[in-house]
Order: sequence, then structure tokens, then C-alpha cells
Amino acid sequence: MSTIQDVARHAAVSASTVSNVLNGRTEKMRQETLARVEEAIVALNYRPSTLARQLKTGQTPLLGLLVPSIANPMYGYIAREVETFAQEKYGHRVLIGNTYRDKEKEASFFEDLLAHGVRRVIVISSLADESHLTQAVQRGMVVVSYDRRATPGEHSKVNHVAPDNFEAARIATRHLIAHGHTHLAFATVAGMTVSRSDKIDGFYAAASEAGLREHARVIEGGPSNEYGDSVIGEAGHDLALQIVKDARRPTGIVAVNDLMALGLMSGLRETGLNVPSDISVVGMDGLFLSAISNPGLTTVQLPVTEMARAMVERAMTGPCPPDADADDLVFDTTLLIERESVATPPAQTASTHAGKRKPSK
Repeated sequence: MSTIQDVARHAAVSASTVSNVLNGRTEKMRQETLARVEEAIVALNYRPSTLARQLKTGQTPLLGLLVPSIANPMYGYIAREVETFAQEKYGHRVLIGNTYRDKEKEASFFEDLLAHGVRRVIVISSLADESHLTQAVQRGMVVVSYDRRATPGEHSKVNHVAPDNFEAARIATRHLIAHGHTHLAFATVAGMTVSRSDKIDGFYAAASEAGLREHARVIEGGPSNEYGDSVIGEAGHDLALQIVKDARRPTGIVAVNDLMALGLMSGLRETGLNVPSDISVVGMDGLFLSAISNPGLTTVQLPVTEMARAMVERAMTGPCPPDADADDLVFDTTLLIERESVATPPAQTASTHAGKRKPSK
């Protein structure tokens, strides 16, 4: 079995340099040196002793990943990409917890992770208040917050990685407008997060650009006292049953994410309305389910693989220096995947459509 000294000799570096690579301390290392060490680790099939590492550093080779609810397949998609990269490059496995965007649950998970020697955590939450994340950093953890930007003017030690949610919603809305839609809606769940707020702003921005602000509105479904991540598909379905009775029924809907969009399409189909000939729907995420739905869902594809790699890299680089702020990395979201859920709006008015609606089966 290879040792750390064997890897060091093979890469022509010191054992401490190999240790730095294994523990993610590579920010000051030359890329050529890093590449040699990584190649030596692969060539010798080196696997560091988990027990020895924990005894020496007080840390375990685990990366914490806190998600709102694994019931949303988007978070399963992100978790898979995070775990793949963390395992392949750093030898870390992922420990997942469901927090339902509850600040107290997130703080409790930090306590559990600290007790088990986990010092690197990715949090998918998008809550406006991140004080508990800052407290975790102060206790020696490296924290990456996904799906929101850093608060402007705040000197944060929490890393932030996010898609451009504003632009994603603006692209989706512009697509509907380009197809002739003038009565627009943004469908979401009641619980408001930073990312959802950014999407709403992007939706309204596109409507305003086209002179349609007075014909654009937000419609909400799901529980009013929580964020609804575990029931967002059902919330979309139920919201469709409300939309069909609305005298101001929109012809084009942007959904907060793909799961909401798929629920909407299911509910609309149940009422006898057709997507897209009666109502067009656009999602945001790029889930594999959007490609196999009927009709296929037009969606804004998020760069999940690239964002997952960035989150792992930032989690593994170590604590932010005292005289610097943490990273705030926002990824472009410009890829619209066109499928069959969008068409030109019907010529009839909403009331005419309501009159021809088929009964649900």
C-alpha cells in the first residue's frame, strides 16, 4: 500500500505539499506542482488513512450538504454533481441533510457536523438572514451558500455561488413575449427567498421592457407559512386549478422552477386546458424530467455541473483570510432550451376559453 512519502517521491515534492493537496490547501500552490501531485496520487492509487487524518486534524473527509428538501429532484441533481467532484478530486464523500430552509434546523445541523469533525459545508437555502452561517465560519467552518448573492455592502466570510436568477427569469419571460403573449404571470410558492425575489424582479423587468408591466403579475400557491420545497409540484398542480377560474387568466406563465412548471401543466391538463394552445409555460432549472414531460417543457438551463464544481472548490480551499472577503460567484444563465410547451397565444379571450373548457376526468 502506497504512503504519503511514496506520493511525494513520485511527484518530486515534500510530504507536506502532498498533505496540502489532500486537505485542499492549494490556493498558493503552482498549478504545475498541483498537477504532479494529483497525477502521482492517481498513478500510485494512494488512499489516505481516514482514521489517521481525523486523529491528526480533528476533521473527517466529509463534505456537508444542506438542502431544502431532497423531494425536489433539482437538489438531487446538485447533490450528485457535488459528490462526484468532491470524491474524484478530494476524496471526500457528501453528508446530506434536509433543512426545509429553516434557520434553526440549519444551525442545528452545523452543531452535528462540527461534532463529527466536518468542517466544510455547502448550504442551499437562499434565506435573507445568514447570521447563523457567519457564526459557523467564526467557529472554524468553511461555508458556501448556494442560490443567492452576498448582501451588498456586507463584508462576508461566507462564500456565495449562484446562478443569475434575475436573468434566467427575464430570458424566460422574453421568450413568452416573443411568441406574442401579453397577459403574463409568474407562478411561485408563497414562501419568499432571495433567489425567488430575484426571479420575480427579472420577470417584471422583461414585462416592463415590452410595455406590459400592467398585464404582468405574480400568482402564489402552496402553504403560506413555509417555503414549500417538498410539495412544490403539488402546489403547481393546485395553482393551475385556481388559474383556470381566474377572470384575468394569463396566456403565458413563467414558473419559479421546473417542478412547479410540471405541476402546473398537470393541473391544467386535468381541467381540460391544453399546453401550449391554451396556456404556454416556461420553467427554470433544466431538469431531465422537463425533456420527458408531455408536452416537453421549455426551460432555462442552469449550469449545475459548473456551479457544483465551484462550490466544492470553494469549500475545499480553506478559511477566508482575515483581511479579505469571501468569494461571490454568479454564473450566467443564458441557455434557453425550447420544447413544446410554448406557442402563440390563443385568439379568444380568457372568458371564451373558460366557456369551452372540458370537464376534468
